[in-house]
Amino acid sequence: MGLEEKGVFWYNLPTVLPRTIGVVFCLEIMKKQENLEVKGVVTQALPNATFRVELGEDSPDGFKNKEVLCALSGKMRMYRIRVMPGDEVTVEITPYDSTKGRITYREK
Repeated sequence: MGLEEKGVFWYNLPTVLPRTIGVVFCLEIMKKQENLEVKGVVTQALPNATFRVELGEDSPDGFKNKEVLCALSGKMRMYRIRVMPGDEVTVEITPYDSTKGRITYREK
């Protein structure tokens, strides 16, 4: 016996199925966009573990020589990895806001 025979259609699916199955159904429809990883150089240290990072020449077209406000990632805070102006770092930028980022790695 299929769902259509029970009277379940796409427009009343969340009300008929249990709540968790409805959430899984919605999550399959909404795909998460991937973050963009770019290399850059720290130009300025700001309070609260935030930094200004200038992105490099090898960045994608929209990000070449652009300055981004970045915060340290949680693991870097937890292990107290120091970042100073002049350090080369890897920055993770979301597609939603290209003016802010997260520092995920400091080059050695």
